[in-house]
Amino acid sequence: MKKKLSYEILFEDNHLLVVNKPAGELVQGDKTGDQPLVDFYKVYLKEKYNKPGNVFLGVVHRLDRPVSGVLVFARTSKALERMNKEFKNRDIQKVYWAVVKKRPPKESGTLTHYLIKDSQRNVVSAYEKPMDNAQKATLHYKQLGKLNDHFLVEVYPVTGRPHQIRVQLSSIGSPIRGDLKYGFKTPNNDGNINLHAKRISFIHPVKKERVTVSAPLPSDPFWEQFISLDDFSNPDFFRSKE
Repeated sequence: MKKKLSYEILFEDNHLLVVNKPAGELVQGDKTGDQPLVDFYKVYLKEKYNKPGNVFLGVVHRLDRPVSGVLVFARTSKALERMNKEFKNRDIQKVYWAVVKKRPPKESGTLTHYLIKDSQRNVVSAYEKPMDNAQKATLHYKQLGKLNDHFLVEVYPVTGRPHQIRVQLSSIGSPIRGDLKYGFKTPNNDGNINLHAKRISFIHPVKKERVTVSAPLPSDPFWEQFISLDDFSNPDFFRSKE
C-alpha cells in the first residue's frame, strides 16, 4: 500500500537523499508490515529518474517512529559506507528540539547516563553509574524558551543510542510531551511525541565539503507556536569530542 504522503526533500544529489521525516512513519520495515519511508523514497527515485530494476537506497541512520525531522539516506553503497563511518566516529553534528512540560533543572548542561535496552519491550533504562552490558550515552542541552506551560529544549547528542534523548530527558524529570513510554502523563492527539530532528551537519562522502541541512517544524498547531524561537537556536553550539 502506497503512502498518502508528500515527498519532503531537503537535499538531494547523486550520492545522498535527505528528507523531512513525518512523525508516525517508519524508517525501515518492522513486524507491523507498514510501508517504511525507505521504500517510499525508492519509488520516488525510480519514478523521477526512470530507473529500471531495483533502486538502491541505504539507511544511514534512524529516527524513532513518533519522532519527526532530518533523515539521511545514501544513494550508493560507497556513500553509505562513508556516512556509516562518520556516524561511528561521531563526526556528525546533530541538533534536536524537544518540548517538555517540566523545566530542566539547569538552563544548559551535559547529561551522561548508562543505557540498557530491553529489546522485548523496546524500552531503554538509564543509570547514573556503569552497568554490565550498558552503553554510555552523553548529550548537551540548553533551554530555548517557554510558551504557555511548556519549555523548548535544544539537544546536541554526542552519542547515538536508541531512545537516548527520550530516556535521558525523562531521567532528569523532563519527559518529552506525549512520550508515555518515558513518563509523560498524557498522549498527544496523534499519538506521536514532540521531538524533532532539527538539523544535521556532516562532511559530504564524495565532495568532502560540509553539508548542513535543517528540517522545518511539523505543520502542527502546537509546534507552530515555537517557530518564533528559531532565531535563538545556535547552529555553532555542537557537541565536543569525548
